[in-house]
Amino acid sequence: MRDNDLVIMGYVRGAFGVRGWVKIQANTEHADSLFDYSTWWLGRDGDWKPYRFEDGLLQPKAIAAKLQGVDGREAAEAMRGCEIAIPRSEFPEPDEDEFYWTDLIGLEVFTVDAVLLGKVAELMETGANDVLVVVDGETRRLIPFVDAVVKTVELEAGRITVDWGLDY
Repeated sequence: MRDNDLVIMGYVRGAFGVRGWVKIQANTEHADSLFDYSTWWLGRDGDWKPYRFEDGLLQPKAIAAKLQGVDGREAAEAMRGCEIAIPRSEFPEPDEDEFYWTDLIGLEVFTVDAVLLGKVAELMETGANDVLVVVDGETRRLIPFVDAVVKTVELEAGRITVDWGLDY
C-alpha cells in the first residue's frame, strides 16, 4: 500500500488489557467510525501492514480494538506509536457541500478578489465551527470554515475562495 493512498486516522496509544487489545487515539469526528472499516493499516515511517479489525469498544477518552494476529499484552504494547490508516478509496462519499479534512489540506486559498492567501496546512475544530489554518511562508491565517466566509471549494482545481481580507 502506498502512503498517498492512505489517510492517517489515529495512532496506537498502547495496550488495553492482557488479551491483545490496543488503545487507540482516533483523529476522526466520531472515534468509533474506525469500527466501520474491516481492515486497518498500521505502520511507522511508511512501512504499512494490514490488520483485520475484530472487535472494538468505545471508551471515555479513546477507543480500544482487537486486531487479528495481535495476541497478548506484549504484542499490543509493541504497536505503541503505530499510525492507523485507511485507504481513501474506502471512505463513503461525502454529502454535497461536505468535505473530508484530508481533501482540503494542501488546497490554495484565494480571496474573492483572486489574491492568494496561502495553502491549507491543517484544520482545527473549535466547537462553534471548523477553522482553516492557511499558511503562506511565515504568515498563518485562521479562517472560519463557514458559509459566510467560504464561497467555493473546488477540489479538482485545488482551490478555495473566501471572503476574507489580507489584514484580518
